[in-house]
Amino acid sequence: MDARAINAQLRRGETPGENALRWFAEGLASGGVTDAQAGAFAMAVCLQGLSVEGRRALTLAMRDTGDVLEWDLDGPVLDKHSTGGVGDCVSLLLAPALAACGAYVPMISGRGLGHTGGTLDKLEAIPGVSIQVSEDRLRGMMQDVGCAIVGATTQIAPADKRLYAIRDVTATVESVDLITASILSKKLAASPDALVLDVKIGSGAFMKTADEARALAQSLCDTANAAGCKTSALITDMNQPLAPALGNALEVAEVMRVLTGDASGPLAEISAVLGGELLAHAGLAADTAEGAAKITATLTDGRAADRFARMIAALGGPADFTASWQDDLPGAEVIREVKAPSAGHVAAMNGEALGLAVVSLGGGRMVESDRIHPGVGISDIVRLGQHVGAGDTLARIHAASDDAAEMAEAAFLAAVSIGEAPDTLPPLVHERIS
Repeated sequence: MDARAINAQLRRGETPGENALRWFAEGLASGGVTDAQAGAFAMAVCLQGLSVEGRRALTLAMRDTGDVLEWDLDGPVLDKHSTGGVGDCVSLLLAPALAACGAYVPMISGRGLGHTGGTLDKLEAIPGVSIQVSEDRLRGMMQDVGCAIVGATTQIAPADKRLYAIRDVTATVESVDLITASILSKKLAASPDALVLDVKIGSGAFMKTADEARALAQSLCDTANAAGCKTSALITDMNQPLAPALGNALEVAEVMRVLTGDASGPLAEISAVLGGELLAHAGLAADTAEGAAKITATLTDGRAADRFARMIAALGGPADFTASWQDDLPGAEVIREVKAPSAGHVAAMNGEALGLAVVSLGGGRMVESDRIHPGVGISDIVRLGQHVGAGDTLARIHAASDDAAEMAEAAFLAAVSIGEAPDTLPPLVHERIS
């Protein structure tokens, strides 16, 4: 095999064979493929694309460069992936809810990317929690708790780690083929029986249009199903934050409010819909509606809260987080209310700008080495269509200093439009892809 020949095929618009793509993936992981060759590969795929079979072959080849977990459990192994948004803390609700329904959920998650928050960063806002666990510990948590949200080890899809770094500096991040292979090489390494994909669309998402979101959702579903994993996708709205708070500890607090008292609102609703898909795929519910009802029941009767508390304790956090979370979660030094400059309705929000405002507060990373302040962010955010009077509170800024709070307030006011009521409000779920 020869990297130059493979890249020449791609340049001509031809999809290399399965053996060639496997050889290239192994070269990415081992270093046998140079950075220049990897960059040329990424650009050729970005410009010419791959066939459905080529996406499947590349995905499995990248998966197989590292560990592929095998399970011997008395229930189905389920997983979920979100393409990223703001105020999206669904994983923290869905994993324990699925476990309470009889599934097993080894959820390998990631950190914040760009303007979007990271599930692992949110978990680490809880004192004592460590998200890096050994494979033996992960297996133990499956037996003892039924769910675990953890970080990937260096042995999970190492080819993807190498190629992702190359894509980041070669303007090839947006390739649907490479996004598909990147997401699924890691997800399929956990060997789920079924997978649901939450593809976000709107101002707070990476995919801004219906065509972009639909293309990615279809690619992910086609590839995962071709690899033997029952998969469907929901295109869900991200024209406003899903939870009414952005920031690591603040989003954990919203999760705990759902788990311990108020299982209503968009965060609980989308968790139920996504969970319903998985329970139906796994045969734990007759259909998606019954599955959604089962998820909601675990959120309201305390079973999901119990699983979540056990998971947090197993990851090194407080022994009974459901009872102590209001005291345990870190806060910010300065809290400032953002007041409406005029009366009207909340007409539009720039979700990406809101996410970047939280990053600027210290709630995300500008560079990889940045240390996150877990307590900063924005809470009590108004919803689209809501009527406000002049001087009413639109949100609360949680900051490390007055100067940071002032800048975040200005960013929030620039990102939120007050005016005429929108003609229609976007639905929570736009479309289902199977």
